[in-house]
Amino acid sequence: MFVSPLRETINRTSTFINSNVKADRKKYGQFFTSESIAIFMSSMFSIDQGKDSLSILDAGSGSGILSVALLTRIRESGYTGFIRLVCYETDEKVISLLARNLTSIKDSRLSFEIRGENYITSQPFEESLFLNSNTVQEQYDFIIGNPPYKKIPKDAPEAIHMSSVCHGAPNLYFLFWAMGIHNLKEGGELVYVIPRSWTSGAYFEKFRKYLLQHCVICDIHIFKSRDKIFDGESVLQETMIIKVRKEKSIFPMIRISSSSTSDFLDLKYFEVDYNIVVGNNGYIYIVTDEKDAEVLSILGKLPFTLVSDNLRMRTGIIVDFRTKEVLRNGPSDTTYPLFYCQHIKDGRITWPIGKENEFIDTDHQGYLQENTNYLFVKRFTAKEEKRRLQCGIYLSSDYPKYRYISTQNKLNYIKCSSIEEVYGLYVLLNSTIYDQYYRILNGSTQVNSTEINNMPVPSKEVISEMGKELVGKALNQSVCDKILRKWIN
Repeated sequence: MFVSPLRETINRTSTFINSNVKADRKKYGQFFTSESIAIFMSSMFSIDQGKDSLSILDAGSGSGILSVALLTRIRESGYTGFIRLVCYETDEKVISLLARNLTSIKDSRLSFEIRGENYITSQPFEESLFLNSNTVQEQYDFIIGNPPYKKIPKDAPEAIHMSSVCHGAPNLYFLFWAMGIHNLKEGGELVYVIPRSWTSGAYFEKFRKYLLQHCVICDIHIFKSRDKIFDGESVLQETMIIKVRKEKSIFPMIRISSSSTSDFLDLKYFEVDYNIVVGNNGYIYIVTDEKDAEVLSILGKLPFTLVSDNLRMRTGIIVDFRTKEVLRNGPSDTTYPLFYCQHIKDGRITWPIGKENEFIDTDHQGYLQENTNYLFVKRFTAKEEKRRLQCGIYLSSDYPKYRYISTQNKLNYIKCSSIEEVYGLYVLLNSTIYDQYYRILNGSTQVNSTEINNMPVPSKEVISEMGKELVGKALNQSVCDKILRKWIN
């Protein structure tokens, strides 16, 4: 009975996984690609049958599943030219398996090389380093990968080597991706399976700028289920597959596909304008249908942000375990209110509620903030909750005896100069369209203040006018939607 080279590779890999402790593989951030994902990723490449030769890179190749899948796809497409494959892999336990898998498919028109060195630090990244180096910079037609998912310290050799795309303690996956872009030939294509976390926020800003400076995004595939991608690995990170091409001209459209799981049985495709996915703010919006595209189109017309309106969202200042000495369970003449996300009830702030440590006893100004009007927003919500943005109106007039208050760091807040501003911001963030917008922007359950501050909003004057309309009305989503439609459409 004939067994395909890819199936043989998968079988050998399964045997390897079963014979090695998961903790050992976790040290490398090693999660093996499934057969169906490897086939799907390989299908995304555009193969030029007229080329005499193709060069392929698989960095962090593991057992070679992706390499074998892509080589199989290229040959099955009818390509008869010479193929050169370079694989990087530093896990000594898996290198022999990788060599066996690649040897089983080698022929006279294929050469492969396995490099057991650090993919990041073994070659220059910065152009200035490259110009002053004797190292020949290799570039490839195709790069395929499932890069290691592992956070490293900001002073790790890889982070220092690629400091121009790093902010804080980086994750190896986007360093592999950035180096992959550097290793691409002009017109070359890269397909990676990666987390979704890079699409927004300050942490990945330098990397996104580098990506968009050198490449265009061609395809994005989204998995709707977080726990069905790497079988048996308990990976709950939002995962996506992306294809980019190294060229300057922008495509008019990006193809978005989605499936519930990695078997692709319910695969759906959708095309959307490039400039809707790649925002002017440098964020990447994961659009999955016409409704998402409409949300971005409507809000994209708004000329302001919270920052430009001087309504900046900030994160609560008290970290419980670091400030235990000033937390109190009950009031005294020297205590102030300490607000948590649990105090948000039906759009308003209810305090106290009999919770532990609802008071703070300190005169340290770094632990206190002015008792004025705020909109409080939960920083964390459960994935299954109906709304990502959950807000509460805080009015200083409800707590007139206190000069100061404080906020726990699982709560975000926006300081407002008037009651109308608080209510107007509530209209925005409690509306359907802004909740949809944030879900498109950010796949995680954390409400990031940097992202909120850069959302498109109407002018401060319009926000106050919307607030005037909400005062005295029910603080529900339908009322907010009705008011918002008068000003934004």
